[in-house]
Amino acid sequence: MTRIEKALSILKQASRSGSRPGLERISELCALLGDPQDRFRAVHVAGTNGKGSFCAMLSSVLGAQGYGVGTFSSPVMLRYNDCIRLGGEPVSEDVFAGAVIKADKASAQMTDKPTEFELLTAAAFLIFAEQGCDFAVIECGMGGRGDSTNVLKAPVLSVITNVTLDHCAFLGDTVADIAAQKAGIIKAGRPVFLGRPDKEVFDVVKREADLKGSELYTPDEDILFRSENGFTYRGRELTLPLKGAYQAENLRNVLSCIELLRTAGVSISDDAVVQGIAAVRWEGRFERLWDDPPVIFDGAHNPDGMTALCESIRTAFPDTKPAVLIGVLSDKDYRLYAKKLCPLISQAFTITPDNPRALPAKKLAEALSSEGIPAGAYLSIGEGFEAAFGHCRESRLPLLVIGSLYLYKDIIAQIKNICK
Repeated sequence: MTRIEKALSILKQASRSGSRPGLERISELCALLGDPQDRFRAVHVAGTNGKGSFCAMLSSVLGAQGYGVGTFSSPVMLRYNDCIRLGGEPVSEDVFAGAVIKADKASAQMTDKPTEFELLTAAAFLIFAEQGCDFAVIECGMGGRGDSTNVLKAPVLSVITNVTLDHCAFLGDTVADIAAQKAGIIKAGRPVFLGRPDKEVFDVVKREADLKGSELYTPDEDILFRSENGFTYRGRELTLPLKGAYQAENLRNVLSCIELLRTAGVSISDDAVVQGIAAVRWEGRFERLWDDPPVIFDGAHNPDGMTALCESIRTAFPDTKPAVLIGVLSDKDYRLYAKKLCPLISQAFTITPDNPRALPAKKLAEALSSEGIPAGAYLSIGEGFEAAFGHCRESRLPLLVIGSLYLYKDIIAQIKNICK
């Protein structure tokens, strides 16, 4: 068995215990590894939506400044090692495998064994410490207070991009409950940024910040302006490769946080901002995968994400109703998705994501049909993609592939088949 095969076997075994929030196991594991999370400066990012794009943008800017930057994000997009990145690129198989094996070896001393995500978190911290990263931009997996990434003791900055309903079974049934979970990443005396300061959320986060003696900041509305070619920032043109109407909000949040980092003594030039934003890459967010017909993937998987996606559809296709290939998980509000999509799309092709929590394609098709959207269910992702792609090629319509990010890997495989 190769090292990478061994590492993947370890993670598969750990995945059987499911998701178990709490910091006891990760704290013990990190202590056994020498607390690698204390050996780099961290920006800790929670929120319902926008975390991945935020992390990608900030990491790219820090890298353009010349810092060694690690990024930890979820879920895995194409390969097991792309959740841990150095300089924007997935770590090598060898580095990834070595860290997972080392974390697993340390966990042999634990009575309560770590989960898969806890092993990945510890492996990421090990890699960032051993590779000498100046900064690590760390995305919460779920929530914040009980998320394994919250073992970080003193981040340079804590970020909450926004708070809306998602993962209610774990985080709570109300926005206030979920905000309280995400506010759990705030650390004593460390600044915190809230990207969308709705009053209910703001009050919860402010209460936690005051309790921790932390200064709370919100977006600088005057830091970013629209221009003919994109955006302007401090009199400079900014080109953002990431598409989707919602990325303007993410960009404003990143720029506001860059100002906070500068206040904390982090050197970041305007040139680094311009270069870093222009160079950013991030998969699965209104990403164009094919040109003829246009195929766009967006991982909108909760109500707020679907609202943002609908705005992107209106902006990108004001005179056309695209077709949609869609697959979601069963714990998502898929009936609401059908209501929101109804006026914007012409036809739906439903598929079942490769995930134990996936909603059957037939059930999703029934929900879409009940809202007046012509919808058909397909037995496999390949069959659904072939039907949707063929329909769009013949009718000259764009194809939107939306829903769970767990679809991304399979859709990329289908795109590659077109190229053969």
